[in-house]
Amino acid sequence: MTGRQKKASGKEPNRSASAVQSVDRAVSVLEILARHGEAAVSEIAEELDVHRSTAFRLVHALENRGLVSHSTERGKYFLGAGVLRLAGAAAVRLDISQEGAPVCRELADELGETVNIAVLDDDAAVNIMQARGSAAVTAQNWLGRRTPLHATSSGKVLLAHLPEALREGLLARALPRFTEHTVTGTAQLRADLDAVVEQGHARALEELEVGLTAVAAPVRAHDGKVIGALSVSGPVYRLTEDRLGELAERTAAVAGDLSRRMGYGF
Repeated sequence: MTGRQKKASGKEPNRSASAVQSVDRAVSVLEILARHGEAAVSEIAEELDVHRSTAFRLVHALENRGLVSHSTERGKYFLGAGVLRLAGAAAVRLDISQEGAPVCRELADELGETVNIAVLDDDAAVNIMQARGSAAVTAQNWLGRRTPLHATSSGKVLLAHLPEALREGLLARALPRFTEHTVTGTAQLRADLDAVVEQGHARALEELEVGLTAVAAPVRAHDGKVIGALSVSGPVYRLTEDRLGELAERTAAVAGDLSRRMGYGF
């Protein structure tokens, strides 16, 4: 049966509707457990108005993901550690956004350039905060953009501080070239990442776009883990080689201040 025939027969829409319904019910299970603290499968089935076997399948799927745990003694289910992991990741982004907003604004006003905060999003750096300085009025908007780890200053900071296994897994992938300055060789990139850790900052000189230069430094959580990167970017004719050293030093200092706001060093 072709895709057109499937659509005509109504099977694909029905399957999609069923999948959406399953997701909706799974979320409802989490909400029920959050509201009651714990619940038996029969209680969940009653609230969802579904058969007990359906409720069991939903709970079992969530349990496999670590989002739900089971008490053998009481025969009831409760929210698992996986929910805390997801909530913690969301909280980190929220906290760094809130704490980073005034930091970005002050640094952008001081330097006159574009300042961003980026966090790791799977295999990319995504910008969650941005402030523009007076000299960056015509600069493009980076907010919400996913950018490659190997070709941006923020990405290099995040990549450099990943656990070795994760970092090597990302480096094993094909690295696209964006300009003639993009580093795509894994040996050279490893050396660059080692330098990022040693120096406390990263640079990207026309590696993502011709004419664009940036420096970035790590932002740490209370436990010392790198949770973001603070960057300053601008055109190469303003961010000259002579100025980059000063910008890198200032960016690292402000990133350190933001890290302390996040609880690092206390």
